[in-house]
Amino acid sequence: MNVYAIFADHVREAVAALAAEGLVKTGLDLTRVVVEPPRDASHGDLATNAAMVLSKDAGMKPRDLAEMIAGKLKAVPGVARVDVAGPGFINIALDPAFWPKVLAAVLTAGLDFGRSTLGAGEKVNVEYVSANPTGPMHVGHCRGAVFGDAMARLLAFAGFAVTKEYYINDAGAQVDVLGRSAFLRYREAVTGETADIPDGLYPGDYLIAVGQQLAEMHGGEYMAAPESEWLPVFRSFAIGCMMEMIREDLTALGIEFDVFFSERSLAFGAVDKVGATIEALRASGEVYEGRLPPPKGAPIEDWEDREQTLFRSTDFGDDVDRPLKKSDGSYTYFAGDIAYHKDKVERGFLKMIDVWGADHGGYVKRMQAAVKAVSGGRASLDVELIQLVRLFRNGEPVRMSKRAGSFVTLREVVDEVGRDAVRFMMLFRKNDAPLDFDLGKVIEQSRENPVFYVQYAHARAKSILRNANEQFPDLPANPADFAGAALSRLDDEGELTLLRRIASWPRLVEQAATAREPHRVSFFLHELASEFHAQWNRGKDLPHLRFIIENDRDLTSARLALVHGVATVLASGLKVLGVEAVDEMK
Repeated sequence: MNVYAIFADHVREAVAALAAEGLVKTGLDLTRVVVEPPRDASHGDLATNAAMVLSKDAGMKPRDLAEMIAGKLKAVPGVARVDVAGPGFINIALDPAFWPKVLAAVLTAGLDFGRSTLGAGEKVNVEYVSANPTGPMHVGHCRGAVFGDAMARLLAFAGFAVTKEYYINDAGAQVDVLGRSAFLRYREAVTGETADIPDGLYPGDYLIAVGQQLAEMHGGEYMAAPESEWLPVFRSFAIGCMMEMIREDLTALGIEFDVFFSERSLAFGAVDKVGATIEALRASGEVYEGRLPPPKGAPIEDWEDREQTLFRSTDFGDDVDRPLKKSDGSYTYFAGDIAYHKDKVERGFLKMIDVWGADHGGYVKRMQAAVKAVSGGRASLDVELIQLVRLFRNGEPVRMSKRAGSFVTLREVVDEVGRDAVRFMMLFRKNDAPLDFDLGKVIEQSRENPVFYVQYAHARAKSILRNANEQFPDLPANPADFAGAALSRLDDEGELTLLRRIASWPRLVEQAATAREPHRVSFFLHELASEFHAQWNRGKDLPHLRFIIENDRDLTSARLALVHGVATVLASGLKVLGVEAVDEMK
């Protein structure tokens, strides 16, 4: 039950009725009409911009049109008052008796309340994390992993058919470096002599076990062999070990993928898909042989003064055409990425979302241009950039991990503070803003700790329900059975505030999904938790406002219905974020 969508329909019906009566033009474009909460809560419960966006096409003054629409809305059941403000805004106040109907819908739908058909089953590919398989995931990967996973969950809740995908970067120079690093650890295991890791190789202790496994498998077979013999073997084995480690890290964070896609399969599989993609683009005129002009101002990293294979990315809004082959004839990263996204299009994904680190911001335009080219303009690519995470412990910067060699691992953070704290706090700030994550503060049991505050609200709701069952043993066990309680008795302003808040959950889901902003869910949950705690505290001071009234079973049932509603929406939102809705705080 989306109150805002329902009243948007009422507004459109009002305009249609006016048109049928010959009072306004027919055929007005109603797609820009929205119903939302008013900026000032004292103005009512809902507001619409209908008169403001329709007046020009209607050939009327906004205020005059607003008065006419308001007249129709006054007759809608559940409306207590309709006012026209300023140049033509329409504010609607609902009868307090309307809100219990929303609560009944929450109790009936359960965790599905707020689930939307916005996506209409459209296929969406969400690619995130895609960390190089050269070591354990670090805390920087953590934010992108949580953001991508929460966004995928949110889109699925909003009605999209979501595929979660991890792109394994197993074809670049970095995996050759991994293979050479593993060889040093292999030699260390065979000889018993501590390896001296030169600059340019991976020094982390996590490769010691890889070297030991290689020694157990091959003995001294490769000690004197040329690199051309052992590198493919060691590279492949090390990548497998790293991916197993990464999967374990992701599991610890509560993340599962539908697809793990190998970059290496594009150029080294049965078909050279990168080469085929380049030739297809050449045939359509989007690839040519040419020279790039010298860069003006800041240098361009892939500029070379030579004739080369170029993609016409400037035709799609990019700043300069982009090389697809290096001087040695091998493919650029960009060429591989074009082929990868073409593969997604061929798998039926016309809507794609990639989650990248903020340092890849300069890569966005060319990749969006490539997606347009390989899909004939049918597909779209949205790129969400993730800013850095700065790690602290009680206000002091956290030093790098000895195990990883150069960074703090994701697993260390999860093991120290728990999955829920990591996930919620990574989503308690917009993804394109830097995030300070304090290991000490996120485990505090105080209202200053958002994840505790929200989980405690759910646990408090469950505690109230347990206490009520002790006093009224014959209360129904199924929350849906409370939908028939005397809900009209919920008329205290604090109760109405909670009803309005939970009623806004379906709208929030659609807004957050459309904007690709799962942090809106965490903000909403924090506000709901705050209002619930506030009402509980009011009951401490004013006994008649308590959720359980011993000598008034009907009022208690109505208030327990509200508690069930709050707990349901909290649990629903936490599920979208991938955070547990706990029944008791430990």
